[in-house]
Amino acid sequence: MALFGASDRFKLAYLRENGFKTYIVSGSGIEFVRAFSEEVFGVPREQIIGSSGKMRCEVKDDRVSLMKLPELNSFDDREAKPLNISLHIGRRPLLAFGNSDGDLPMLRYAKSGPGARLALLLRHDDAEREVAYDREFRLSPLAEALDKADEYGITVVSMKRDWKSVFDWSRAEGATPQSAPG
Repeated sequence: MALFGASDRFKLAYLRENGFKTYIVSGSGIEFVRAFSEEVFGVPREQIIGSSGKMRCEVKDDRVSLMKLPELNSFDDREAKPLNISLHIGRRPLLAFGNSDGDLPMLRYAKSGPGARLALLLRHDDAEREVAYDREFRLSPLAEALDKADEYGITVVSMKRDWKSVFDWSRAEGATPQSAPG
């Protein structure tokens, strides 16, 4: 099992080809990610974990309906990520990728299990080939996780230092920079 905060379809396909069951674990809304996860990343709807709203079950005239309520059920960030992983999957991941402080508990959860485990922290630090966001990114900063990565045994992967290419257009069927998923 491998978990992704931010994911890439080629890495996901590679892991599946090598016996991993892959999941996307995101702070984004679960229904939003489910709308495109299979087509874009090859990850089926039932393997998505994300933020969710509360729902109510209604029975009327022998018909059962689910009604969305205007209340937050779970914001899938920070400590909620390991809780939701346990709730939805029922096992600790062997491999987890993250790219923000919000992923740190998920990465620590993966690393703290028995046996060989890998937690990778992706640092978006290559402004020339991709939008760089890092410590100062207000929406989802990457400061605490960078500062604590060594202490927690998390491997930091730098896009600038460690990636030969950010997106291999030769492997993408019909993809162009304008049509590539963000």
